[in-house]
Amino acid sequence: MKQIITVNELASYLQVSTDSIYAMVREKQIPHIRVRRRILFSMDMIEEWMRSEAHLSV
Repeated sequence: MKQIITVNELASYLQVSTDSIYAMVREKQIPHIRVRRRILFSMDMIEEWMRSEAHLSV
């Protein structure tokens, strides 16, 4: 089962502010899921996104 997390949980995981997460969502820089007015994240998608970002910065 895929783990779904909230903005607060992702901010804690990435050690950034929730404002940073919201900005990344607004700018479509991070994969997310919208359910009504909630913004959620799949840990599988986040881990894949982090791997691809790491390759881009090398």
